[in-house]
This record gives sequence, C-alpha cells and structure tokens, in this order.
Amino acid sequence: MILVLYILVLAALVVHAPLELFTPEARAFLVIAGVIGAWRYGWQLLHLVRSLVYRGLVFPRLRRRAEACAAAAPTPELFIVVTSYRIPAETTASVFRAAIAEAAGLGRPVTLVAAVGEAADQRFVKAIFQTAAAPPEVRLALVRLPPRGKRPALAAALRAVARLRPHPEAAVMVMDGDAVLPEGSLLRCLPLLQATPRTGAITTDQDAVVAGGRLQTAWHRLRFAQRHVVMSSLSLSRRLLVITGRMAVYRAAVATDPRFIARIENDALDHWRLGRVPFLTGEDKSSWSWLLEQGHDMIYVPDVRVTTIEHPPAPGFAASSTRLMLRWFGNMLRAGGRAIALGPARVGLFPWLCLVDQRVSMWTTLVGPVAAVLIALVWSPVFLYAYLVWVMATRLVQTLVLLTARPRISGLWPVLLYYTQIWGALVKTWVLFRPDHQRWTRQDITLAGRGGGRAAALGSAVLHGLALTGLATAVALAVGALSWPVGLVHTGLF
Repeated sequence: MILVLYILVLAALVVHAPLELFTPEARAFLVIAGVIGAWRYGWQLLHLVRSLVYRGLVFPRLRRRAEACAAAAPTPELFIVVTSYRIPAETTASVFRAAIAEAAGLGRPVTLVAAVGEAADQRFVKAIFQTAAAPPEVRLALVRLPPRGKRPALAAALRAVARLRPHPEAAVMVMDGDAVLPEGSLLRCLPLLQATPRTGAITTDQDAVVAGGRLQTAWHRLRFAQRHVVMSSLSLSRRLLVITGRMAVYRAAVATDPRFIARIENDALDHWRLGRVPFLTGEDKSSWSWLLEQGHDMIYVPDVRVTTIEHPPAPGFAASSTRLMLRWFGNMLRAGGRAIALGPARVGLFPWLCLVDQRVSMWTTLVGPVAAVLIALVWSPVFLYAYLVWVMATRLVQTLVLLTARPRISGLWPVLLYYTQIWGALVKTWVLFRPDHQRWTRQDITLAGRGGGRAAALGSAVLHGLALTGLATAVALAVGALSWPVGLVHTGLF
C-alpha cells in the first residue's frame, strides 16, 4: 500500500512539473545528475547482471559439484564457535538450540565452542545444552574470559579449537550469538569447502528479525537485500569484500593458523597522521584481509539464509542507524585501504575496483544534493522540485531491482535508500578523517582520541571541513553557481 502511494505521488509530481524546469539552468543540473548517475547506476547495473549470472548459472553448477563431493567424502569434523555477551536470554536460547539441532543432524563429530564473558551466560548455555539432549558425537566446550570485546573472545575460542587438534579436513564455523541457523544449513554449506580446494572461507545470505519498530525492520531488511546482490556479484570473482562475523565457515587449517588468530586479536592500522590505531571492532574485516593476503578464495552461498536477531543499539531510528553505520563504515574504511594496497593482481580486478569505488562513492553521492541546493539558491527554488522527482524516480527503480533478491519489497525502501545513501555518505566522510573513533555497542567499549588527543581531533575536523568545502566549491563551479576569477580565465588555463 505504501509503495502504491509512493508511485502515485511521483506520478502527480511529474504531471504537474512547473515550466521553469525546462530552462537552460535546469539542463545544467540534468547534465550533472546524469553524469554522476551514469557512474553510480552503471556500477549498480553491473552488480545486478553479475549477481544474476552467479545465482542463475555459476552457483547451481557449484552446488551440484558440492553435493557429489559430500556423497563421496563428507566433512569429517566440525567446530561451531559462538561468541555471546549479554544477549537477551530468548535470543541465546534460539541460537544455541538451532546450532545443537543442526549439529545433531550432521551425523559427525561436532564441538560447540561457546565464548562467553560472564558466569551467568556460562551456566545458561550449559543448561540449554543439557536440556537439548544432544547425541554423543556433539560436545560442548566453554571458553570464558573478561569482557574486553569480541576480538579477544574469538581469538581465545579459536585457540581452544586448535588445542583440540582438529582433523586436517575439518571445518570451523564462526557465528555471533544472535544468528540463528536455518534447518539444513550445515549440510548445504560444508560440502562447498570440499568442492573448492582453494576456498578458505564461505559466508551466507542473511535476513533480520528486528526488536524495534517498522522503520528499523525495513531498514535492516533493505540492507540485507542489497548485500545479497553485491555479495553474489563479487562471488563471481571468488572474492568478497567481507567474511561476515554473523556466520562464516572456515577451513580448520585457516581458522587455527596462529597468524590468523593473531590478526583477529591484535589488528591495527598505521595512519600517517594518527599513528598506530588499534582495531577495536571489525574482526570480520581482519579475517577477510588475512585471507586476501594469503591468496584464499572466498565464496558466497546464496541459497542459505541465516536469520539475525537485531537489537537496535540506541533508542530511535536515526540514532540507532547512525551508530551502526559508524561501526560498519569505519570497519570498511580502516580495512579497505590495506586491501587496495595489495593491488588488483592479489585482490582480483573487479573486487579491487569495488574497493576503490567505496572511496569515491562517498563523495559522488553528495554531488546531487549539493548541486540541487546551489542551483536553487542561485536561480530558483523550483529546481529542488526537479531533484525531488529525480530522487523519487531513481530510488523507485533501485527498489524494484531488489525483487531479484527478495520476493517482497517494502514501500519504505525508496525513502530508506535515499536516507542511507546521503546520510551514509556523510557518515563515511566523517569516519574517513577519524579512523581512531570506534565503539562496541553491546559492551560499551570505546576507542577514541588515541592518536594525539585534542590536536589530532582538531586536525581531523579541519581536514574534513576542507574536503567538504572543496567538494561544494567544485560542484558550484560545475553548475555555474561560481565562476573562475577573471585573471585565471584570461590566462587561458580555465
């Protein structure tokens, strides 16, 4: 119903468009919007085509090969590592019951390793395991350490797995304490590692059950639908841009490698201005970058969908989504530069170009609204009308495209798309100049101001302001809202 209303409003705006939109100044705006749009929407179209090729042609062949491998020689042993800290009891119960049921249905030795931070969590997980009546081949191992963040907890759990001397062909599943495995997920994921010897890790599709309002739910599901398209596209290159911590399966030789564990526990960025910046969040980006450096393939599994139970980190949609974007985009930018430095030969040409585009897109996304506002200020506010129509039409198309990823779409998605793109771009630019600002929402652990105190904070603010001012100036010159100084024009340089 909301989507129908959205389309009707868009149609009414187009039909009643004022005549001023057809002046030469309007054409200047359309040229700017068209050039930037061709770049942005061209990337999205390329991802869509690659995604359809992967899901429709490439992955089905891979699935058949994996099933043949599983029938001949199934994975001999599995370890399921779950990190959990102060997650609501009903969520913890759902997660561990689903994991135990999947392990029991596998028919092979499975060790469930629970990394917890408090005695109450330890007792609760143990009680869940005892009441689940798991078969003898399913064991429980508990790892408890003080709550210092996910990185130390995951590293301790992986070291516990290494001490258990896993089978050389074993697999290690790493998952968060709010991710619920669907039925049959293990039987569908594990054979893919056997069928692709160069693959170091695989990850799956996700969807969300959100403990929040309708807006929160729609926003999370929108992001997972977009993720499905992009991850499928990237998997065509046997590379991904992240191995998500929500649920991923590694080869045991990878997950127990001391260098891999050390990278997860003590990753850091050497910044030209802030010095050594430890990574507090983003352990999934650390594992991903290590796999890239070692030359491992990565595969996305589009036909297995893990459900994550989301608990918004702050009251209100704006505060919650902003805090999540600060964490996600911070992880992306801190790890992305290191991956770009590896070069296209190591990363793969298409994934490498996607990493570069992540750095470019935060600026190109802002060109449209800046151009619209400047033209409206210089000539007429009516050009904001043109921009509104442009935004509504393009976001409607982008939403309809997501029908290739999900059977149903929400009428809230077009508006949420624009919110995420524009506000998300501003958040990315903020984080780009402040990579030392990090925060774990659940444990309320922060890392900020470690790179030089007030002087560094002032430097970040100045550089960020200069960058935004430079962007606005360039757009103003492009649309004619500013002109070059007469002296420079007479030199023939402009």
